[in-house]
Amino acid sequence: MEIRFDDKVVIVTGGTRGIGKQIVEDFTALGAQVHSIGSSDYDLSSKDGLDNLKNFIRGLDRVDVLVNNAGINFNQYIDVIEEDKFDKLMHVNIKAPFFITKEVAKKMKKQNEGRVVNIASIAGNRVRDGRSAYSTSKAGLIGFTKVIAAELASHNILCNSVSPGFTLTEMTTTMLSEQEIQKHIDQVPLRKLGSVKDISNAVLFLSSNLNNFITGQDLIVDGGFINTITIQ
Repeated sequence: MEIRFDDKVVIVTGGTRGIGKQIVEDFTALGAQVHSIGSSDYDLSSKDGLDNLKNFIRGLDRVDVLVNNAGINFNQYIDVIEEDKFDKLMHVNIKAPFFITKEVAKKMKKQNEGRVVNIASIAGNRVRDGRSAYSTSKAGLIGFTKVIAAELASHNILCNSVSPGFTLTEMTTTMLSEQEIQKHIDQVPLRKLGSVKDISNAVLFLSSNLNNFITGQDLIVDGGFINTITIQ
């Protein structure tokens, strides 16, 4: 059975690199009309950028799939965390998907159909020091997903999150040394990092007509890591 998205309108935030770029490429290859939202188009860390994107969404005739993928991360301990950095992270990771989804939900309710996929993280379920802000945002995104799934179910709108484990992206190579990356590989039962394609495949399935009964779930894509070990 083939997955296709012909005549479907898809919005992907953070669509210019990493996981988001792969998601955009895959939806496009499967026939969708994709709006890839990058920081150079709409700065989701600012009120103006978010407001401009909301206005753009209001101008669309329809939206069939929303993928809230944009996110930022940093490593800073709770006793020294800077408030402006915290606010920026929460604006991108929580406030933006919340209010983008609000605009999209209005259109999906009129259509009586839609799919929302939020890109969370295993950091919403497992923690490590220095990531209090990031883990808080991703745990919040998973909780948000469950609530909107309940709110929108009567309109045939399915809402799920995908939580990547250790995935080889630009963010990974920027934040971690080669030794740290190898340490993560050694902790994953499949003995490898996930690829951006692995995450995209999960998003495609949840967004497709092959999924008609999964909603309010957090799909962990981590090579078996989360069930076998605690982050050191």
